[in-house]
Amino acid sequence: MQAQLFPPWATLVARLALLALVLLPLGLLGLLMALQYSPYVTGQGITPDQPVPFSHEHHVGGLGLECRYCHGGVEVSRFAGLPPTETCMTCHSQLWTNAAMLAPVRRSLAEDRPIRWRRVNNLPDYVYFDHSVHVRNGVGCTSCHGPVDSMPLMRQAAPLTMGWCLGCHRDPAPHLRPESEIYAGHWTPPADQAARGAALIGHYGIRTAHLTDCSVCHR
Repeated sequence: MQAQLFPPWATLVARLALLALVLLPLGLLGLLMALQYSPYVTGQGITPDQPVPFSHEHHVGGLGLECRYCHGGVEVSRFAGLPPTETCMTCHSQLWTNAAMLAPVRRSLAEDRPIRWRRVNNLPDYVYFDHSVHVRNGVGCTSCHGPVDSMPLMRQAAPLTMGWCLGCHRDPAPHLRPESEIYAGHWTPPADQAARGAALIGHYGIRTAHLTDCSVCHR
């Protein structure tokens, strides 16, 4: 009889190698797909370092400052805007005037140079987003930015992915609020939100048939 060229376990190794050739590329593909929805890519939940540790929890939740006090462009511009140093010094020329953490604010005023805040919610350059359109059509601040009045430091609350945006554009009714609730810190949809949301679509004159057109967000 002719001697065996391979040991008995060689067949098992060959089968496992063939299986790995199929599973490894599939696993790598799955890993890449999962990675693109992870906070590492989307930034969701990330709190970037800022030159001044500004607390929305203190200023909004505690003192009751409204969004428009600092973000004055939110109703009229694509960009909500950041407050000039003079806005900060409205209070801090009288309060906590020598606090170490506010040194960058005092220096900004003295040198007439804006504070270089780091953007928290940052969309790609190929995405067109207009704050004023959303705010004037019933989308509240916390719908995208989360409960800022309970954030000691500002973080990105939503994934800001295309699928996340399209979810609202395909069915905006659950997310719409009356004008009186746009800037509410903790807004909970009422039990009859489906009916109210549908009515608000008519109230704001939203053309739902075109909300998912490519040119709405990519111009």
